[in-house]
Amino acid sequence: MFIQTLKYIHDHPLNKGHFGSALRRYLSWQIGSRLAPGPVAVPFVNKSMLMVHPGMTGATQNIYCGLHEFADTSFLLHLLRPGDLFVDVGANVGVYTILASAAIGAKSICFEPNPSTFDWLARNIRLNDLAGLVESHNACAGKSEGVVGFDVSGQDTTNHVCESGSTSTQVINVPVIALDQCVGVKQPILIKIDVEGFESTVLAGADRVLSDPGLLALTVELSDDCLRYGFGIDEAHNAIMSHGFRPASYDPFTRRLRAIDGRNRESANTIYLRDLQATQLRVSEAPPFVVNGRKI
Repeated sequence: MFIQTLKYIHDHPLNKGHFGSALRRYLSWQIGSRLAPGPVAVPFVNKSMLMVHPGMTGATQNIYCGLHEFADTSFLLHLLRPGDLFVDVGANVGVYTILASAAIGAKSICFEPNPSTFDWLARNIRLNDLAGLVESHNACAGKSEGVVGFDVSGQDTTNHVCESGSTSTQVINVPVIALDQCVGVKQPILIKIDVEGFESTVLAGADRVLSDPGLLALTVELSDDCLRYGFGIDEAHNAIMSHGFRPASYDPFTRRLRAIDGRNRESANTIYLRDLQATQLRVSEAPPFVVNGRKI
């Protein structure tokens, strides 16, 4: 794990030519979190703050590298404008929501099913004084209103909806809300979905939202975790494509979007665009953001 973490830090685009600084951040966090264990509010992007606790593997990567999922979070920062609406499905502790609402000033609707993780999400919302911009739901997005079993067996970012025949002994019931029901007539600009294989069910409850021409883009994690729910590996991809979206990759340094053939094989996440040219113009015109002292 130590070697893998160092390799990730070394290879991260924001650390190219700055590995020494990144290594110091890593060592400072590792030593400091052992000497004084507990949550720490760390500076994030554009004067936003992120509450991080030791053991939060996804959140701590932002300390080491500035932005953990660099292409996807940079795309969010370049795409959104103050007053836009962002929907964060599988928000975890709120990294994307904080970037959208605290760093940019967009409105957010976010979903996090795990009550203990949702508590950290709520802390980050309070830390950044975002009550007026963020609507948060301790719930799972799905096909229709109901209840679902959720595995909370301490897997951090990979907690997930229980599959049929699950033998986990740490299961809680969480409410399910369809995106069409929750978002209503509001018009999101961007939706992010990170639900550990449950994305096809989330999409099944979002037909109206996905059909809205005002929705410019989605960022979706796609993996073979969908197989545990009986979905094919390309089912979610095909569902998104059926609504007129096409996959693309993004280079934050040049701000160039590029159409790709199929889901992104170089990343767990795939960006989908309704109109590549219109989105390209929008990200090109965005003001820069500052992370780890670097303008992007």
